[in-house]
Amino acid sequence: MTWLDDNGVDYVFHNYKESGIDKKTLKEWLKHFPSDKLINTKGTTFRKLTDEQKESISNKSKAVDLMMEYTSVIKRPVMDLGNGIFLLGWDEAAVSEAIL
Repeated sequence: MTWLDDNGVDYVFHNYKESGIDKKTLKEWLKHFPSDKLINTKGTTFRKLTDEQKESISNKSKAVDLMMEYTSVIKRPVMDLGNGIFLLGWDEAAVSEAIL
């Protein structure tokens, strides 16, 4: 967010870890990113899941349910730049190219 502020980029921040996330948004994100990329499989929350839960991420519907229940497994940030353009994770060069 500091980089966005420093570069004069207007944005709306949604903290889905605190405010939750809806199915419609997650389904939209899954149109742009595979579930094994949208879900942070290297994070602590994911590692604490059962094997059954971990295996369920290949099923989009189950992946959505998992992300709604454990919002901490969602990789951050997910940036919706409008016009169907989404970025996942922080890559300053990609963000610069997309919005500046």
